[in-house]
Amino acid sequence: MRMIRPGHGRRFLWIMFLILGPSLIALAISMSVARPAVAAANPQPVREGPSSDVCLACHNQQAFQTQLQSGETMSIHIDRTTFDASVHNQHGVSCVGCHTDISNVPHAPGTAKNLREVAIQYSATCQKCHSEAADKAMHSVHQKVLDGGNTDAAVCSDCHDPHAQKPIAQMTKADFANTCARCHNTVFQIYKTSVHGAALIGAGNTDVASCVDCHGVHDIQDPTSAAFRNAIPQLCAKCHTNAAIMDKYGISTDVLNTYVADFHGTTVTLFESSTPDQPTNKPVCTDCHGVHDIVKVDDPQQGIAIKKNLLVKCQQCHPGVNENFPDAWLSHYIPSPDKAPLVYYVNLFYQVMIPSVIGGMLIFVISDIIRRLIDRRRKGAVHQ
Repeated sequence: MRMIRPGHGRRFLWIMFLILGPSLIALAISMSVARPAVAAANPQPVREGPSSDVCLACHNQQAFQTQLQSGETMSIHIDRTTFDASVHNQHGVSCVGCHTDISNVPHAPGTAKNLREVAIQYSATCQKCHSEAADKAMHSVHQKVLDGGNTDAAVCSDCHDPHAQKPIAQMTKADFANTCARCHNTVFQIYKTSVHGAALIGAGNTDVASCVDCHGVHDIQDPTSAAFRNAIPQLCAKCHTNAAIMDKYGISTDVLNTYVADFHGTTVTLFESSTPDQPTNKPVCTDCHGVHDIVKVDDPQQGIAIKKNLLVKCQQCHPGVNENFPDAWLSHYIPSPDKAPLVYYVNLFYQVMIPSVIGGMLIFVISDIIRRLIDRRRKGAVHQ
């Protein structure tokens, strides 16, 4: 074995350095360049212009306001404490991040002629960061009404105050309902006294439905359309087939199955699957239970668990029926010895009788065939 001399070892290291050195340096540079790219995967919009502190030096004044061309007075006061706690400020979005037409101070007044135009103009700014929500909103009933010329239709800032909006994760169902109430206050006042609204607004029970649970958030559809009406049973079923919620209150989770199994539900289901945009005259959940004014089924005045109240509902579609007509309805319960025992035992009788009759006939037919085959074979053996 040949020994490596000391001088030769140093020479070997220098040669390896000259060969591998440039590659190692290039690798180190690429790694140092790559690191910031990871941190900047979700960059916040950055624009040159005055800082939020500069803007708030004026806009934090309580009586700060301006007059628009329409003669309306618009408050341009922004509370510093509220803004600091807002989701925009927490994510580093400065004033000029939204007010993109401002690059220095003092700045020129806006171009909006009235208060409504101000809100509509800035909804386009929201789309730059919130493209997914904006895309859904573009197909909502609000946008359709706005496109039709009704400028009172809700836009982004009507629901989300950009200077005070807190993170959505911190908002409650009651917050959502109160937001909708800004425009739909008449409906909200009705909802607030319903079984859902009283539990949510009055008792803080989040198990019940709020506005967005039924209508959606940004992609709100026209509740007067045939498609929305036909989909109501599936909409109500989202909560009312959830045993984790319904079991707390002793409410049957068979509501959808029992509805679909009867004539009303079967027809509506066919309409929903085949022609969802065509109206049906068969009742859906809201026709019997109400829409925003839903009450407990055992409410003595309107609850449909009370026979006389249910009769009134039935007569809306079946005028002239007598007081015994509601007895045909099983109240969304599967027949059992406790619930509709007569129907249960009749069903049980047929469940036993029909298989017994059909099974007996099959045994008779099969045994007859076997007997005939045996007789035929015996006759053939005799002739041989």
